[in-house]
Amino acid sequence: MIPWVQLDSTRTPDGGQELRLKQRGTEFSIMLGTNELMNSRLSGSEEALARLSCERIAGRRQPSILIGGLGMGFTLRAALAALDADAAVTVAELVPAVVGWARGPMAEIFDGCLDDPRVSIREADVGQLITAEKAAWDAILLDVDNGPEGIVYKGNDALYGAAGLAAARAALKPGGVLAVWSQGPDGGFTRRLKQAGFAVEEISARAHGKRGARHVIWIAAKGP
Repeated sequence: MIPWVQLDSTRTPDGGQELRLKQRGTEFSIMLGTNELMNSRLSGSEEALARLSCERIAGRRQPSILIGGLGMGFTLRAALAALDADAAVTVAELVPAVVGWARGPMAEIFDGCLDDPRVSIREADVGQLITAEKAAWDAILLDVDNGPEGIVYKGNDALYGAAGLAAARAALKPGGVLAVWSQGPDGGFTRRLKQAGFAVEEISARAHGKRGARHVIWIAAKGP
């Protein structure tokens, strides 16, 4: 078996943990300590996050999309494939090294999508972009942790609480959607979304094909 090789590492924004980029042949993995956050072979549920969100806002002129977390670009590429040429997609990535990995060792996986004229990369906290403007986004897609809990960066906890969900709802245009990816279900988060005034769908999506692990996507719609 081909061994894993560590290509690079960086600290999480609070300095408390280490993110590592590893490669084995053509396969890449991003690790947080001993936990694998993402793998280049497993993209199904992240792609579903984008596809389901774009379906909910289909037909809008010049839609504005905010994606929290660049990762390996699965969500970004799927969003670009689903959106028309008049869309604008902003990706907020808090860890500069992840952007560097996308343009460097993983450039083939990203397949030039970072240079798509519809795309803007912001090395920033997605929470700050959410609170910066009211009614600014047609869709906000969050894939910054393994679920509605700040694992990579504890500051992300604020995204999933009552105040964070209220801010997300205010940042959406009428009829916009907040979509959140998770490794597994979380009944408490579903309740908080409903309490924040969203109409909520909780959707199961496979990580890979028909046999991969089941992940959860919340599609939370703001009323018209």
